[in-house]
Amino acid sequence: MSAGRPDVRDAVTGTVLGRDGEPLEAATVTLVDGTGRQLGRAAADAAGRFAVPVPAPGTATVIVAAPGCVPVARTVATGPAGTDLGLLVLSRPGDSGTPRAGRWVIDPAHSTIEVTARHLALSTVHGRFRDFSGEIVVAEPLDGSRCEAVIDAASIDTANDQRDAHLRSADFLDVERFPEVRYTGTAVEPAGPGRWTVHGRLDLAGTARDVPLELRYGGTRPDPWGGVRAGFTATARLDREDFRMNWNQAVELGLSLVGTHLLVELEVQAVLAD
Repeated sequence: MSAGRPDVRDAVTGTVLGRDGEPLEAATVTLVDGTGRQLGRAAADAAGRFAVPVPAPGTATVIVAAPGCVPVARTVATGPAGTDLGLLVLSRPGDSGTPRAGRWVIDPAHSTIEVTARHLALSTVHGRFRDFSGEIVVAEPLDGSRCEAVIDAASIDTANDQRDAHLRSADFLDVERFPEVRYTGTAVEPAGPGRWTVHGRLDLAGTARDVPLELRYGGTRPDPWGGVRAGFTATARLDREDFRMNWNQAVELGLSLVGTHLLVELEVQAVLAD
């Protein structure tokens, strides 16, 4: 299979994703006839795409499998024009498309909140908030779900004491006046397999703005201590000037020391509380 789009002529094609919406590069796709004889086999590429050549038109069964996932089988009619199966989503044992309804408490020891900014338009600087708490309330129906997170603004850590002190100052987070960063999500809408958009409001450095989160659900697992845990990843993009963080330093015409756009990335593990 080429690095680009698979050839659809005389082939069964499609894309394999996990419940989190990420491609399953480790997936294999096997084509068998009515007697169970293998007609063809292919591996998914880095984008999750596959193309299994078809030796002759007819009816066949497509079996899609990946390590740790529940296999999927589908009967298809093949022909010279090719057969496109579209998106095939594999789940893991015990997974459903949505987390169980209830209140999930964020486990800070197994979660991260990371912020990335550009420096001199040459590289990125990564920082983490070390102290935070929150909860996710999953409702039925799902669109009534909500979430809340509270972050200790002074816990920002970019692995540079001088830079961290500047970020805590009135030029940026102004932690003496605004010690907490708070996000409140009030509505959820589907955005694809295992993905949702959370609509909420971010209160940062004394200014509140509507900020959507692009959320992926990674599944639910029992933990060794008798609890149940769910995994989520989320991203948001901010313009720091929207929150009155206007400090910068020009180094040459049209170039600033610190970029205005921030990428916020969350890796969250939450424990079912009730």
